[in-house]
Amino acid sequence: MKDHYYAVILAGGRGERFWPLSTEKRPKQFIALAGDRTLLAQAVERLEGLIPPERILVITNKDLVGAAREACPVLPAENIIGEPAGRDTAAAVAVGAALVQARNPMGIFCVLTADHVIGDLDIFRRTLAAALARAESEEVLLTIGIQPAGPSTAYGYIEAGEAAGESGGVGFLGARRFVEKPDLETATRYCASGQFYWNSGMFIWSADVLERAFRKHRPVLAELMTRIRKAAGSGLAAAMEREYEGLDRISIDYALMEKAGNILMARGRFAWDDVGSWTAVAAYLKRDGADNAVRGQMEAVDARDNVVVSDDRLTALVGVRDLIVVQADGVTLVCSKDRAQDVKKLVAQMKQSGRFSKVL
Repeated sequence: MKDHYYAVILAGGRGERFWPLSTEKRPKQFIALAGDRTLLAQAVERLEGLIPPERILVITNKDLVGAAREACPVLPAENIIGEPAGRDTAAAVAVGAALVQARNPMGIFCVLTADHVIGDLDIFRRTLAAALARAESEEVLLTIGIQPAGPSTAYGYIEAGEAAGESGGVGFLGARRFVEKPDLETATRYCASGQFYWNSGMFIWSADVLERAFRKHRPVLAELMTRIRKAAGSGLAAAMEREYEGLDRISIDYALMEKAGNILMARGRFAWDDVGSWTAVAAYLKRDGADNAVRGQMEAVDARDNVVVSDDRLTALVGVRDLIVVQADGVTLVCSKDRAQDVKKLVAQMKQSGRFSKVL
């Protein structure tokens, strides 16, 4: 792969829907939710043969830099950058772009997330390689849309436009619009049309093209790139402290992708899951004869269709079904499967009460 190709992995999420296993000090991306390695480690490993470790940057919270270095010992320590505050994805992308530019003004890079599960790795790498080559040859902003496995209300969608060629067996389409997570009726209509793809949150572009797009649609982020690029090196941490204080919290979708016109979408035909709740994790756990998805120790009588994570102690179930039961760090969560998304509300409530900071 060419020596001006880079990857920026965003690893600043909180993973509150995975409490109590996920906490502020050990969020989702630092947990082995699917397999025996952390999600962040898997995100780095799947770039093997495509982008070498010295050109992979990880952007996370400054309090998690140590955890990220421990999870990814293959990366140079200076490649893990800590944000002083969470400002959503647009700021992190701008910082990543500036650091790529500081290393190579001709840099082309992909933006990936640390908390997704991806299968069919050969297809994934081929898709990413084709998108990087396209970003190098054209002044476009690229994303990857995932062929929906069915209607889902958990993901945003991309409406595809006209065909835009094929390379390396990867098809490209124009992107008409990005839409937020729909209700089930709308998601069903999207899937039936064949024109909508799941928004993977993966992006590919040249740092230079991205900077011009920011200058047109979100000038404050272009200015951020300029200042971070100049401060790259020993002055980076201090510069980020100064810059982040006045930045708005905004996603890259809102800041740029919903406004720009030069967007292409690569068809993603690989397995992809953003693992957004405990019910999604069930797909990666062992199942017993009663369809209980289990990690750790469980004993059950007349219990079916439950999700149990109990690494350090025994969880016993009698006569229950469709529950999520998670034991971690002396805390037990019991939740009905259809309320899995509300774990985030529970965490917010506990934070507001101020009584449970030690377990959050």
